[in-house]
Amino acid sequence: MTDGTAPCACAGRSRRSRAWAELLRLPALFSVPGDALAGAAATGSAPGSRTLLAIGSSLCLYEAGMALNDWADRDVDAVERPHRPLPSGRVRPAAALTAACALTGAGLALAARAGRPALAVAAPLAATVWAYDLGLKHTPAGPVAMGAARGLDLLLGAAATTGDARPALPSAALLGTHTLAVTTVSRQEARGGSPLAPLAALATTALLTRQVTRRSAPPTRGHRPETGTAHRLTGPRRPARHPGQESAALLTTALGAAYAATAARPYFHAALNPSPPLTQRAVGAGIRATIPLQATLAARSRGTAAALLIAALAPLGARFAKKVSVT
Repeated sequence: MTDGTAPCACAGRSRRSRAWAELLRLPALFSVPGDALAGAAATGSAPGSRTLLAIGSSLCLYEAGMALNDWADRDVDAVERPHRPLPSGRVRPAAALTAACALTGAGLALAARAGRPALAVAAPLAATVWAYDLGLKHTPAGPVAMGAARGLDLLLGAAATTGDARPALPSAALLGTHTLAVTTVSRQEARGGSPLAPLAALATTALLTRQVTRRSAPPTRGHRPETGTAHRLTGPRRPARHPGQESAALLTTALGAAYAATAARPYFHAALNPSPPLTQRAVGAGIRATIPLQATLAARSRGTAAALLIAALAPLGARFAKKVSVT
């Protein structure tokens, strides 16, 4: 016979694990590895061991931001979200702050292992995360800071992989713009508000979809225009696309469509009725849409393998989001 101590202990551990999963919003982690992979693809290089270190650094800094966010907002959450782990007493504020500090240190240490260029990006990324949670979140600069953080996270993958983040700047700007739109919507998820924010996010999604799926002209280096009668009659021919280029273009289009499909409908519903439940659903969809956007950015940089790997994370994130909220 047993006295029930073991089952009670297991139940207690389960409750604590659930509380920390809610605090850290673990399903949102599936949206993180794609930053570094898209950054590596933007440089034209295959991911390597340093890319994995960048992913580890990103995961730590992302979760540090989650813990710090709830620690900084514990008084507000006590009124607006009393069920959250800190105001409900399931996680102590000191434990959340300690976790944020430890995760930040771990993230910077992993970036340092990836090299000085990676650390040079990770340090301002960590500073942006802390500045956002402790001061910028409730100011007009909040969404911009969050967009900058996501863009820096993509640049971290590029810097770690090749030591040069400059080729990834356009991809970082596109991903940062998406994050800015999602963050703007999230500012009214607790109480609802104006339809303008979800409408703006919907328009941003349409513009980004068009931008990331637009076919760029194939390289023309070394191409010599034809001469002779046929050329004079028909004009110059466009360089033929290689099968690999066509496949990458088709994959980019498909992933871009998946990105738009993930975010557009919830944004539209929140614009029609900006109530807290529909706004929260729109924010969750915007976070999940980050994954197909990352995959699209990788695919358009000819990073087919990275794009497919990132895309595979989307159903996993959606599955776990049903168990633990990402907002």
